[in-house]
Parts: sequence; structure tokens; C-alpha cells
Amino acid sequence: MTSRYRVEYALKTHRRDQFIEWIKGLLAVPFVLYSQPTGVFETNGFNVTQMSEEAHRRYAEIMRDIEVMIDDQLMHQLDGSRVPSKLKLLVPTIGNFFTRLPLEAAFKFQDRKRYISSRRFVSPSFNDVRLILNTAQLMAVTTHGSLRLATFDGDVTLYEDGQSLEPTSPVIPRMIDLMRKNVKIGIVTAAGYTTGEQYYARLHGLLDAVASSTTLTPQQRQNIVIMGGEANYLFEFSPTSPHLLSPVPRERWLTAEMASWSDSGIAALLDVAEAALRDCVKNMHLPATLMRKDRAVGIIPRDPAVRIPRESLEETVLVVQKILELSVGGRDFDNKVVPFCAFNGGRDVFVDIGDKSWGVSVCQQWFGNGGGNGGGGGGSGGDAESARIRPEQTLHVGDQFLSAGSNDFKARSVSTTAWIASPAETVELLDELADFMGKKLS
Repeated sequence: MTSRYRVEYALKTHRRDQFIEWIKGLLAVPFVLYSQPTGVFETNGFNVTQMSEEAHRRYAEIMRDIEVMIDDQLMHQLDGSRVPSKLKLLVPTIGNFFTRLPLEAAFKFQDRKRYISSRRFVSPSFNDVRLILNTAQLMAVTTHGSLRLATFDGDVTLYEDGQSLEPTSPVIPRMIDLMRKNVKIGIVTAAGYTTGEQYYARLHGLLDAVASSTTLTPQQRQNIVIMGGEANYLFEFSPTSPHLLSPVPRERWLTAEMASWSDSGIAALLDVAEAALRDCVKNMHLPATLMRKDRAVGIIPRDPAVRIPRESLEETVLVVQKILELSVGGRDFDNKVVPFCAFNGGRDVFVDIGDKSWGVSVCQQWFGNGGGNGGGGGGSGGDAESARIRPEQTLHVGDQFLSAGSNDFKARSVSTTAWIASPAETVELLDELADFMGKKLS
């Protein structure tokens, strides 16, 4: 049952996606006009069918209209126009698009699965729209494009929060299938471990499956990397290493922009973040202790059995984020600002150097420049930039895409994205992806 607590919490501005909410509002009109609840009590089945068909037609028309607006937005982006597009005027928070979105076709696909048009009492929901957008994006990068790189968050995306990717996970054979089709895989996680052993503990099911696969070539086995701490630790697959992972020195994979971040700027930013976190713990009497790493700082529960209230975690994220945005911390002698990500991990709060946009960018550069296949990996410079896998050829899958305290959100700036809510949804998404890729091949 949905509690008042959950309903009120979902209405908070920082927990909403304005584009999805806007689409929901558009779909609410034909729902009211055509999805008449009285149809449930009609004895004539034709009336119910007629209402369902009419609702389907109107929903599809609205999706086609939004599709046209996105096309217009893409034209404004290509032209570099300073005049905002119609979509930008209607949804000011909208970002850039990297592909067309065939929303009408995606709606029809999801309507066959979820029977959205047949509902009389429940209007098209946030989840309906989210899944339609996911399907449209999959269609765009397969049927209408070419997918070369798929990156994944860890917790809640590949496995349940705080758990590990076990050998029995249904997501594993689907990821192996992607690698077999020469799609590169990047696990871009907030977990900031410095050794391969710790990542192996979380991802052993997948890594063991890659090592023992009889369908992958030796070259295809190299098509997977782990990017930890958002964008701070890169590990490549290594069948001869004790834990199947080998750390990659930073000088081999840092992008040109990341190489310009100074150690003093990083230390200054983490100092400010640490002070802000200490104040939050003190002011809200949080049962938490501070944890400082070389590229991150955060708070974790003093007792693992005790959960810090969700509102307290969210408040901490927003307070620290605002303090860092207004602070001079993170600036070096050239007045360059070191980027950061403050996020709610469900049980803790951390501030990492960089964010997932940088993590995904590293994967794009690493694989685009032949990393792991004898090409020497990333590195800065024009050649690496020209070889980078493009955003429209990249799909990032994650569960945290809200604008505040959600560490997958920034990936939208460098890649196409799919927003899932559980590992089970990731499995469904990968099945859809395989289906669309198969149709293109046929």
C-alpha cells in the first residue's frame, strides 16, 4: 500500500523529473475524455473496446507530437541557435538530445505489454512514461543507429542494493550476449575501491562468466572495464590476474580535462565537503561516522544495522551540494573548478571527485582508442578525442536520474540513457535491446 509518507515524499521538487511530469500531464487529457470509468459497468463490450481504441489513438498522437518537438530541439542544437526551441520553452529543464526518439512506436510497443489504453481508473503513470522513453531510446540506438558501448550502474541496476552480482543472476547471460555482439561494457559505479579484489567480490558472477565463456573470443573478453568511484579508478579484464581485474594507471586513461585537475584543488574541495558533512552530522544528530578517501569523502552509519532516515540523507546531500557550489573549495591557482558529485547512496552520503559523465567519457575514450585490445588505452590529446565512441553510440543504464543527489543524472550529458528501477527491469531492458538488435541484423 502507498503510504502518505511515500506520496508526500514523491511530490518534492528534487524528486521529480520535469520532462516526464510534463508528458504525464499531456496524457491526462485524453484519459479523462476517452477512458470513461463507466465503461467498466457497460454490458456492451463494444463500448469498452471503442474507448480503448480511441484512447490508444489519442495517446499515440500526443507521443508523435512530442517526437516532432524533439526533432525541432535537435535542429536547434545542430544550428547552435540561441533562440530556444518550443520544447525548451515548455520544459525549461530539458537537456540536449543525442538521437531522435521514436516515441509513437515506443508507446505502441509498451501499450501491447502494459495495456495502458485499456485502463479506466489509472491514468498513464510516471513509470509508464519512463518505460516508453526507455524503449524509444533503445529503438534509436539500434534500429535507427549503432550501439557500440553500454555502461551500467551497480547497485539497484545489476544487483540489489548492497548485494553482489551472483553467478545465478539472469542479467549475466544477457551482458555476455552484448559482448558477443561486440558491444563494449563499462560498469560505472560509485563504489570507490582501490583494489581489484573488492570489485571482484561485488561482480564475481559476471567476471567468472566472461573468463569461462566459450562464445567469447579472447579479444571480446577484453571488452569490459570497471570504472569505480564515479570516475577515479579504472580496471580492465585480465584473465591472468588473481581476481580477473588489473588496475590501469591514471596516466593511461585520464581525459585531457581530467588531467588538468590539480591535487591541491581536489584536496581543497574534499576539505570543504568534509566540513559540511561534519556540520550535518552534528546539526541533525545523525548516527553516522565520517569516512575520508583519497578521491572521496562521505558519511556511513556507525552501526550497519541502523538506517539513517531517507529525509536526513537527502537533506545532507542538498546542503553539501549547495555549500560546494558556493564555495571556492576545489579551485586551483588557475581558478579551475574540480567537478564533484554529491549523492545519496541509500544508506550513506558521499562526495566523489568527478561524476558519472566523466566515468562514461573515460569508457568512450578507452574503447574508442583501442584500450584493452592492444591500442594502449586512453590518454589525452586530439587523437584520443577523434577516436572516442560518440554519445549517440553509447547507452548508460542506471536507477538514479533525478536532478539532485542522483549520480546517474550527469551521464545524460555524454550519452543516451535508460532509467530502470530494479535489476529485474534491467533484464527486461536487455531483452528488448537484444530483440531490437536482432531485428536490425535480420
